[in-house]
Amino acid sequence: MPTKNAPDASRRSDRSRRAIYAAALELIGEVGYARTTIEGIAARAGVGKQTIYRWWPSKGAVLMEAFIDLGEQAAGEGAYELPDTGDLEADLKEVLRATVDEMNSPAYDLPARALAAEGVVNPVLGAEFVARLLEPSLQLYVDRLRKAQARGDVPDDIDPRIALELLVGPLAHRWLLRTLPLTHAYADRVVEYALRGIGGGGRAG
Repeated sequence: MPTKNAPDASRRSDRSRRAIYAAALELIGEVGYARTTIEGIAARAGVGKQTIYRWWPSKGAVLMEAFIDLGEQAAGEGAYELPDTGDLEADLKEVLRATVDEMNSPAYDLPARALAAEGVVNPVLGAEFVARLLEPSLQLYVDRLRKAQARGDVPDDIDPRIALELLVGPLAHRWLLRTLPLTHAYADRVVEYALRGIGGGGRAG
């Protein structure tokens, strides 16, 4: 006599997690981070709030995991690298234009601002935000700049960690303040200034 298969607990847990991720992101978009609660996320996801507290200590931690999952789904499988056509300027412009599009997208903007703000008052979450979300992306710039150095396109004495800040820092600053538009034209100009300098200065010692 055939027996009925037992429920797959791991599959059920994965469904619950993804429902919680979706609920958290939806609520952030609808009511904002301050008004989003664990109870609200649980109700939207169709789970008990004790389920959420069993997996995460706070709504900030839920949002962190949801945002990471969103990024992983967008990136797809496999390790991501910055484009390398041999033309550093063109490659950086392509990447920064895509970054502008992402920053201007509500799917990125709202949860990213919430996590950045929460990280200011929650040092543990802030450190995790940097380690899990920011640092992997920054390392891609370091890797691409080192390839350019190996080809002789960038001087050997340039520190890639500082150089990448000349690229991503202006975009982050404009995105954070929201006082001026964040556009492809602006991204292109940032790349040009970073690679060519603004003139008039001496060589750094």
